[in-house]
Amino acid sequence: MVKKEVLIGLAVGLIANAIGLFFAATLLGKSDSFITVLNTASAEGFLGKLISLGAILNLAAFFIFIKKKQDYRARGVLLATVCIAVVTFIIKF
Repeated sequence: MVKKEVLIGLAVGLIANAIGLFFAATLLGKSDSFITVLNTASAEGFLGKLISLGAILNLAAFFIFIKKKQDYRARGVLLATVCIAVVTFIIKF
């Protein structure tokens, strides 16, 4: 039961990050397509920063789960945020 709740939180965290990445790329992309923005970000070396901007939505998901007293799901969102930080670190170096 606990593992299921953490996995749900992990999934919510990854989906929230993907949605945040899409919004960040759309807002900063100067009307280019999403894939074009990601390719440009990768070529210019700021893909990690764009992914980190997408992780801002994890903050909202985390506090929603905390407010609803769903601590294990909040733990999963925190785990997703740590995974995104590791991926960003790997991309950076």
